[in-house]
Amino acid sequence: MTNLATPAANYQPYWMPFTANRKFKGAPRLLARAEGMYYWTTDGQKILDGVAGLWCVNAGHGRKSIADAVARQLMEMDYASSFQLGHPAAFEMAAALTAAAPPGFDYAFFTNSGSESVDSALKIALAYHRARGDGTRVRFVGRDRSYHGVGFGGVSVGGIGKHRVAFGNLLQHVSHLPATYDRSQQAYSHHQPAWGAHLADELERIVKLHDASTIAAVIVEPVAGSTGVLPPPKGYLERLRAICDTHGILLIFDEVITGFGRLGTMFAAEHYGVMPDMITCAKGLTNGTIPMGAVLAKPAIYEAVTASSASGPELSHGYTYSGHPVACAAGLAALEIYRSEGLYQRSAEMAPYWEQAVHSLKGRPHVVDIRNAGLLAAVELEAVPGEVGKFAQEAHARCFEAGVMVRAVGESVVMSPPLVIERAQVDEIVGSLSEALGR
Repeated sequence: MTNLATPAANYQPYWMPFTANRKFKGAPRLLARAEGMYYWTTDGQKILDGVAGLWCVNAGHGRKSIADAVARQLMEMDYASSFQLGHPAAFEMAAALTAAAPPGFDYAFFTNSGSESVDSALKIALAYHRARGDGTRVRFVGRDRSYHGVGFGGVSVGGIGKHRVAFGNLLQHVSHLPATYDRSQQAYSHHQPAWGAHLADELERIVKLHDASTIAAVIVEPVAGSTGVLPPPKGYLERLRAICDTHGILLIFDEVITGFGRLGTMFAAEHYGVMPDMITCAKGLTNGTIPMGAVLAKPAIYEAVTASSASGPELSHGYTYSGHPVACAAGLAALEIYRSEGLYQRSAEMAPYWEQAVHSLKGRPHVVDIRNAGLLAAVELEAVPGEVGKFAQEAHARCFEAGVMVRAVGESVVMSPPLVIERAQVDEIVGSLSEALGR
């Protein structure tokens, strides 16, 4: 499992993200290559990918058509700015993305990650209200147990305390809805729990406290992913949408994890039948191959902002690599794979088998809850006082030793396999976790 062929000193210069650096560098685990549903370590161990890389490799690893598209674009033109200039690939990508998206999302603003997509959406919301003469709308409403990336905006609206505590100087005008999860009411729900729609009504209290004229947008993940796969209670998203409509508040869905087939549709908004005003996405946009993200916006937002200035940029925002030609090439190829292979439909067809398999772990040692939505799942394990994530971390390590990759998130083991997964591979993932829990 561990490759120590390279001297340990060579590991030191890389300051790894979201990693216990000292622990890792003492016993590194290195992945060397990937194909289809599998990784291989540097010492040749085959690892079944139960997490799609990091929620992103939806079409499986090593897709030749994406690699070929990237190679062609690199040889044709490796880089072009999108500031006051353009190149065909960015316009082609925007057209393909908006055409595939739910009706009404006619404009795409390109970023390079989910974190950038969230921060961009928040700035667009402020620009929209200011352009319409509502410049007092500066407050954002996030939610407890939510993750919206690591930008200052995303951390501010996010609801993970340990991501915030070291960075105290965040956005000032932010409120938080309560988390939608209560194990005493929702344990072992299959997909959407019946209890919890009323939690959306907390938005009305926030409106009464701060007044609607100060609130720009509400941002939520349709399914909270990085805090342990928390599906929305039945009726919850509908109530949020209705309250936002009543008070003129924009609703943003962060679909960085749920986008591109994870719930059997391109976006979770379609699956749940609730349409926000903006959608943030990344990860599966290029199948994880080249960093790229986007904000999808409705015409009213684009038109209000672009009509706000007769000269100069209407939105003073963007990135050096916005609409990068190589990323666009990867994105166009990924979208074509999703379309031509019917991977969204395949995901929907596999979801019932996945649900049945993961819920078969009920009753295994240390299991206190199981949650699922589409091809997402979390198995929550009992907490050990003073040792956060003890059983989840042990289960993760033992699954990896057995050749299966899952993730430990807090007290939960989370899974989100590529959409190309077969039933036998579902059985292998769940069987490996079951055995790990038994040990």
